[in-house]
Amino acid sequence: MNANFRNLALWAIIGLLVVALVMLFQQPGQRTPIRDISFSELLTQIDQGRVHDVTIAGNEVVGHFNDNRPFTTYIPNDANLIPRLQQHNVSISAKPLSDGSSWLMTLLLNALPLVAFLGVWIFLSRQMQGGAGRAMGFGKSKAKLLTEMAGKVTFEDVAGVDEAKE
Repeated sequence: MNANFRNLALWAIIGLLVVALVMLFQQPGQRTPIRDISFSELLTQIDQGRVHDVTIAGNEVVGHFNDNRPFTTYIPNDANLIPRLQQHNVSISAKPLSDGSSWLMTLLLNALPLVAFLGVWIFLSRQMQGGAGRAMGFGKSKAKLLTEMAGKVTFEDVAGVDEAKE
């Protein structure tokens, strides 16, 4: 099998694994399309009884309508929102404010450039095989040193050979 094809296949597999890891650790709420609505539309939907549940995290509200469609919006500091939700029997939950990314995603995003750099470094060093052109092989030569004995031809070496008489 061609060495370039093997390298290309290896990098394609690594790329697919990275994409699979990102998809695996993505939060389930990020996989479904969430509709962004305005705060006034949220109030209208609450008054019409179309909101099933909400989760409040800081100023962000994520919830579901009665038909299980997700929505999200940002709310101002409104003291009347919680009583309005309770009045219309909306399930309310609260979460602490977070940045929305897991520690594993942060680790992957920080390590990915380093891994890519090391991969390019290894790829280039494999491409530069042989001679002094090899990466980090400064001054290394494959030339053989000749000694006096190695280059000297004596009579015993050629005795009896017809071509040597000419």
